[in-house]
Amino acid sequence: MRIVVFGANGRTGRLLVAQALAADHRVTAVTRHPASVPPRDGLTVVGADVADADAVDRAIAGSDAVLSAVGVPRSPKPIDVYSLAATNIIAAMRGRDVKRLVVVSSAALDPAYRASGSFFFTRVLEPLFMRWPGRTTYDDMRRMESVGRASGLDWTIVRPCWLFDSAAVTDYRVAEGSADGMFTARADLAASMLAQLADDRFVRKAIGVNTTTGTPNIIEQICREGITEEKKT
Repeated sequence: MRIVVFGANGRTGRLLVAQALAADHRVTAVTRHPASVPPRDGLTVVGADVADADAVDRAIAGSDAVLSAVGVPRSPKPIDVYSLAATNIIAAMRGRDVKRLVVVSSAALDPAYRASGSFFFTRVLEPLFMRWPGRTTYDDMRRMESVGRASGLDWTIVRPCWLFDSAAVTDYRVAEGSADGMFTARADLAASMLAQLADDRFVRKAIGVNTTTGTPNIIEQICREGITEEKKT
């Protein structure tokens, strides 16, 4: 399958490209920093910004599916990268008659999601380290999801929990709506996105994905992810 990966140089995007190549897909990796992506068999690297509609259109030409792992650091300022990327990607897919779209969102957008049964975590830690600093990000992710739902494409929205790095793909869990849990390994997120290309159960649905083994403890996670500047997907 010919796959286009947006956000290919992000922390999830790099894993997604590697996993797709390992599965013998032909991959077009789209990034603003093409020189940082090493050449590999089956890989085409395209330098493009998701805000450039013409560049997005050219990148999608000839593809069978599009995976978006676009991500930006959290900021108190308004964010529009997610919704703008979705708008330009969807317009290009329609023009090129490409139907399958898989995009990364967040478990925080599901009103039913609860990361923990702990009152302290739910009422103090999660708002402090996830929801409050990420509010402008989540606002734009909601706009992105709305654009995707209205696209008429065969979309799937993938909502990970609190992201962390793992050595390999695990026996992760996927469920429509929310997959109860606190953490998602980036390797599992990438694997779950790639799996949607061979599975039509969640077409035009949002799914949750969470990691059930080898997860960090909350203090480790706060130190590694919660208070660092790097928040990219």
